[in-house]
Amino acid sequence: MRRAENISGNLDWLTVLLFFLIALLGWLNIFAAVYDESVYQNIFDLSLNSGRQLVFIGASVILVIVVLVMDFRFYDTFSYFIYGAVILLLVVVLLFGREVAGSRSWFEIGPFRLQPSELAKFATGLALAKYISTTGFRMDRLSHQVALFAIIAIPAVLIVLQGDAGTAMVYSVFVLVLFREGMSPILLITGIFSAFIFILTLLVEDHVYLYMGILAVTTLAVFLNRKKIKRITLIVAGALVISGVIRSVDYVINDLLKPHQQNRIKAFINPDSDPLGFGWNVTQSKIAIGSGGPWGKGFLKGTQTKFDFVPEQSTDFIFCTIGEEHGWIGSLVTIALFVTLILRVIYIAERQKWRFARVYGYSVACIFFFHFAVNIGMTIGLFPVIGIPLPLFSYGGSSFFGFTLLLFILLKLDAHRTQVLVH
Repeated sequence: MRRAENISGNLDWLTVLLFFLIALLGWLNIFAAVYDESVYQNIFDLSLNSGRQLVFIGASVILVIVVLVMDFRFYDTFSYFIYGAVILLLVVVLLFGREVAGSRSWFEIGPFRLQPSELAKFATGLALAKYISTTGFRMDRLSHQVALFAIIAIPAVLIVLQGDAGTAMVYSVFVLVLFREGMSPILLITGIFSAFIFILTLLVEDHVYLYMGILAVTTLAVFLNRKKIKRITLIVAGALVISGVIRSVDYVINDLLKPHQQNRIKAFINPDSDPLGFGWNVTQSKIAIGSGGPWGKGFLKGTQTKFDFVPEQSTDFIFCTIGEEHGWIGSLVTIALFVTLILRVIYIAERQKWRFARVYGYSVACIFFFHFAVNIGMTIGLFPVIGIPLPLFSYGGSSFFGFTLLLFILLKLDAHRTQVLVH
């Protein structure tokens, strides 16, 4: 039997508070990023990003109410339907959407714009949770693993076809969810190892020494393993992976990536080689953050962002405003809020007795973590600039709605965690 519960009494209010605190700080900093002291500007002015962001926040409150009043079983029952509907949107926008900044990712009807790829994240999380929680599912069965990767790959491929490789990269983080649910760590280790080799190949000019060094380390690691395994097989497999990754670098960079994406990789490797060209964004971002010092220049007192030295200061590089105007202390507080939110989501996921809710909870945590880590990494030069917004902080309606849905569907499921579910 299922017994009714008081949603307001069981809602995780700490997470709700963190949500609104981050949204409020984001709104204030969006205004600070575009503020011009020579012209009178009102933070509520709808012609400014800050005014429009406030509308998005208000609309998200309505969205939250809708999510919370829905029967929590709706998200389980209609997971595949929601996923299918979003996939259809991704196909339609690819055919008829508007192209913005080289990506055909937007629907535009009058003043209203929607980016379906932001909605695909929560839909993919629901579909994964549904499949993994299905009776008879086994993570060690190859057919089930193929189905899981298909669920992840379909939206990612469609988003790549739209020209938005940065957003598509977000879907790689779902592998961590599968690892939490019992998938062998070999895949995760191989992925991290391959990414490491890829970056090293970009940094090291003489690939012969790279081959020799990495293969030597791989061989040593295999022989230090105390388990009785086929060492020769592992060494050969490692050599093939190393060779494949190194040989793929030139093809990926020169043939698959567009010119502006190639420049982002060059800026990541050596932004100082062309500080007035492709290295401009990262260089100016570092200057803005560093100029804030420990305490910052003060709210609305920033200069690097005000005079457009830093591009996309309301979206991709919003963290620069924090660093410049609020300094190291403000940056630390902002990071602490995000870390607390992510840890809270993990805690919520772990306390679920229903596998569907737990898997979805880890999907939420991983997506928030990826966006948080990559966005801040972009602004300080630790990651290539790939157009990843800071969750609930960067300007944008589609992004804000997507993260709101992600988080509050989890809170709705969590509010019913003590109910007995009949499968």
